[in-house]
Amino acid sequence: MTMKLGTEIPGTSAEGNITTIWVPAIKNIKAPTIIELEAGTDISNYVMLGGWSFEPSQDTVSDQRENTVQDFGAPGRKSAGDISIEVIDNTNTEHKEQNEAVTLMHEGASGGGKSEMLEDFHREEDDRLLIGTHTVTGEKYYMTLGESCKIHPIADDMACALKSFQDPESGKLRILDAEDGWFLRMDGMNAYGNSPLYERICIHPSEPLVFFNMDGVPGATCLIWEHVIESNGKPCSNPRVILPRKMVDNIVPDTEPVEVDVRSFGVRMPPSTAKDPNYGVMGMLQVVPQSIAWLWRLISPRGFKNPSIADTNAGSGLKAEGVGSYWPFATGLKVTQANLLLEQIMSAPKTTNVLIPNQHIGAYHVGFMGEWISREYLARHNGFVREKHLVPARCPLFGYALDEMKLDSQFIRQTFLRPETQSKLGTEGYDAGAKILADFIKEQVAQFVCDDLDPLGREIIDCCLHDGTLDDYLQLTPMKLK
Repeated sequence: MTMKLGTEIPGTSAEGNITTIWVPAIKNIKAPTIIELEAGTDISNYVMLGGWSFEPSQDTVSDQRENTVQDFGAPGRKSAGDISIEVIDNTNTEHKEQNEAVTLMHEGASGGGKSEMLEDFHREEDDRLLIGTHTVTGEKYYMTLGESCKIHPIADDMACALKSFQDPESGKLRILDAEDGWFLRMDGMNAYGNSPLYERICIHPSEPLVFFNMDGVPGATCLIWEHVIESNGKPCSNPRVILPRKMVDNIVPDTEPVEVDVRSFGVRMPPSTAKDPNYGVMGMLQVVPQSIAWLWRLISPRGFKNPSIADTNAGSGLKAEGVGSYWPFATGLKVTQANLLLEQIMSAPKTTNVLIPNQHIGAYHVGFMGEWISREYLARHNGFVREKHLVPARCPLFGYALDEMKLDSQFIRQTFLRPETQSKLGTEGYDAGAKILADFIKEQVAQFVCDDLDPLGREIIDCCLHDGTLDDYLQLTPMKLK
């Protein structure tokens, strides 16, 4: 027999052919299922070659018999041994942003969910999340979510973005808190445990606080869920507390401006069905180009049942709060503010722009859960949505909708992402509701058409007035999708 060793014996390198998956749970470690593995996270790109080390061992105990000189030995105690994993460290490289927090700035008219965006998830007694309740059938959709991202508040109701703060090289908006005292709305607080953070601060304040429309006595403890009863026998819809920002846990110091990764806009939406169509047809998270982002801030619609001190007819339907939602506090001409806002948005092409509804998504009552789910999703995805998960929304003013959203291996129902898929709404109900919204926006933007309007702004408004498509808006302000 002749043997040839070496080159004629083929071999395969392990380099590039190893996959390491971090799996939340496996029922049988010796026989993992495909479903269990797909629920895991592929961390191979972060593990050094040979960096995963697992060296289990098992002792042998003596097993001696009197009729033999042999010691058979028996399996003894098991030991996991040395378990280690060697991963890359990119904290000191140009990729360090991947390890940093995602900064999200949420805007909107009164009731748009600005303060609510700073709150943790409101959970049920069994720790589940109530995503939505169907207003027709009463069906409730729950989700189980483990540990959520930690919140580090920057600003509450007002932030400033002065030109002196901006870095032209970064491509992102830079902001700083504009308030030392936060004017917090507490209408969402109706029972103990709704907001442990604010409850602790307000019940045991380190200094006196100012409360509005709350059933309290000077010098005594004020409970933020006990609201003044109005003449109609119902609790006041606009209870408030003024809170020094220094009292807020994990507050970001207001010494240096911070870059905004995601700029979101919130709108209160009414219930909408095919039988009773309305404008509440926005999906849970809509990704929009800069042109559409500007239009929404230009109008700043105050939507469904929006409590306000200044408006005694707040629940009567859509109204415009004005340029950037700050027009009630601004001076000069609206067109001047519109130009400044457009310049600001266009100078930050690397800041992702999104829309997020609250109160209702189609036939589902969601409260502010849409904001919290979207915030969590964006935080876990470095502040952007991959192009493969985006589809053009049926209503062009909503930009892109998501065809998939997954958290902790659980998919959010399509009915929340694309409301036209809801059986009680459908495409006809969706289109009827979208028309209500589009007609309102066209009515409002027409007032900005004048010689002083920025030429790009004029093109965007013309696109809106002529029912432009998403592609038309993208021609004006392209998006770089990943």
